[in-house]
Amino acid sequence: MSTIDFAGRAVIVTGAGNGIGRAHAMLLAERGARVVVNDIGGAVDGTGAGTAAQKVVDEIVAAGGTAVASTHSVADAAGGQGLVDVALTEFGRIDAVIHNAGILRDRSFAKITDDDIDPVLDVHLRGAFHVLRPAWPHFLEQKYGRILLTTSASGLLGNYGQASYAAGKAGLLGLMNVLAVEGARHGITVNALSPTAATRMTEGLLGDLTEHFDPRHVAAVATYLVSEQCALTHHVISASGGRVARLFVGSTQGWYGGPEPVQPEDVHEALEEICSLDGFIVPDDGNDEVALIRKALLGG
Repeated sequence: MSTIDFAGRAVIVTGAGNGIGRAHAMLLAERGARVVVNDIGGAVDGTGAGTAAQKVVDEIVAAGGTAVASTHSVADAAGGQGLVDVALTEFGRIDAVIHNAGILRDRSFAKITDDDIDPVLDVHLRGAFHVLRPAWPHFLEQKYGRILLTTSASGLLGNYGQASYAAGKAGLLGLMNVLAVEGARHGITVNALSPTAATRMTEGLLGDLTEHFDPRHVAAVATYLVSEQCALTHHVISASGGRVARLFVGSTQGWYGGPEPVQPEDVHEALEEICSLDGFIVPDDGNDEVALIRKALLGG
């Protein structure tokens, strides 16, 4: 098995000042990547000694790696452009983006306010657009790029009190689906990572399992997914505590009620067949779902 390394590659990691993002940046640098460590976090202690991003950069440099700090906010387009400009100015290229930045504003839907919605979507969902739009032309020009978006089980399955967070994370899956299709001809892979790790955002949530969820478990998966050796694209990968799995959207074979419009009662009667998982498929894109419909309508 060949060693996975990033010699000559430049990688942006958003939200890399702590937790999972920091683990990503550290491992990528260890593997030879030149890393842009992005985080808006301020002082890492009460002394004002420096930013969280710079602290990670200092650790990387002390270990013999190459990195530069960025405190641009991905919550607006100017920040995303500024972040990409840092990579181009410092390293002359950009080969991969891991969009890991995130914030929480948990509140039940009955009590949710604009302040619980807009900042979360700005960082998670719009933040991906803000970074990837200026990075995309460079990927196209060099016919190579690796994109990893950070989703969540909340976005895939739901979690109480996380409407805005889940919506942002689910929106990233839609973005992944489209960019994977558009990037396929240009050597650009796009995947999503659904991680669980012991970080500030999960403090108090993992109970007695906390010690099993080292962020480095997740970083190993992320590092592979943005490596040159990884040709996988259009996939959602779950990583937590050393377990790695694929998550996917499937389609049942469904039920066909005939050429004439059916009645609501017909749908009720056919519900078991509609929902049956027997013979389900995992569509590669929207065309596969169209193929299922065509099969039902025309046979064959």
